[in-house]
Amino acid sequence: MKQIESLFLESNYSKIKESEISGRWITLQDIKPLYANIAASIQKKIIGQSEEGRDIYQLKLGSGKRKILIWSQMHGNESTGTKAVFDFLNFTKYFSDSNIMKAIIDNCEIIIIPMLNPDGAEVYTRVNANKIDLNRDAVALKAKESKLLRKILNGFNPDFCFNLHDQRTIFGVEGTKNPATISFLAPSEDASRKITRGRKETMNVIVAMNSLLQQFIPDHIGRYTDEFYPTATGDNFQKLGNNTILIEAGHYPEDYEREVAREFNFYALLQGIYHISTAKNFENYSDYLSIPNNIKNFYDVIYRTKNNQKDVAYQYVEKVENGKFALTLTREKEGNLSSFIGHKEFNKND
Repeated sequence: MKQIESLFLESNYSKIKESEISGRWITLQDIKPLYANIAASIQKKIIGQSEEGRDIYQLKLGSGKRKILIWSQMHGNESTGTKAVFDFLNFTKYFSDSNIMKAIIDNCEIIIIPMLNPDGAEVYTRVNANKIDLNRDAVALKAKESKLLRKILNGFNPDFCFNLHDQRTIFGVEGTKNPATISFLAPSEDASRKITRGRKETMNVIVAMNSLLQQFIPDHIGRYTDEFYPTATGDNFQKLGNNTILIEAGHYPEDYEREVAREFNFYALLQGIYHISTAKNFENYSDYLSIPNNIKNFYDVIYRTKNNQKDVAYQYVEKVENGKFALTLTREKEGNLSSFIGHKEFNKND
């Protein structure tokens, strides 16, 4: 397994990071100007429109035999992957002569859809304009955006897919007191959760990504539940034979803007693509099963009381108000919360 040097990434990330987009609320208007600055070697085109007529873009690079499909923001309010994608695009431009990019370009053909749900992104919602969750529309295909993604999948027939999401701040890493900053999943193909050949190959890529990230954020990486969801995109694409890697960007201490998580999302994405471009086979997967589970053990704020009997937990609600993104703290639960951790904790009696 070839691994990108952590020092190389760390020392160059400030140059790689796309500075024109930041924060949680990323819309089509935010990323549209960036398309003019991508590397000339990347093919760019509009492949369709959303339910409300917003453009959906496709980017294409590389000429190799291994095919990779990447999409982000199928949930409009999950933008960390989109930021990581544009960091990757900057990497292709600034480090085009690197051994990493040469391996990727020579061995892979990559299609990227940076924002699948621009309508949801516009108003910061999970669903599309018709209130459809695109990540639960892989069978019914009611949404224009879902049909478009399936059309690309069928025409391209990728060996690997990267499905980029954000997860809530409630998730921690089992066996630690750390939030799950990045979580991975090799989706199941049916309710039995059998480890098929395709899932093994997916797990193999995740092992490579996890190995790199452990050098930066040890014990902040979780493994998402592989419960089978019959209508989910990843589960169905995996079942169709298109190995699908789910990356969930989560919380890092004080990182409500997801800028730290963005950096590690980019590292994971780049390492995953590089591994696919250089691996002789995708057989070794057992280390995937050693990644700790994601567990729901966090609240944003907990006020502690004597003997924990009247602890009070709060969560931030994310919303767009008057054209601005806002976090509003709301009361979530009261009682003995000794088994939970707060990203911030206070003694109520102080």
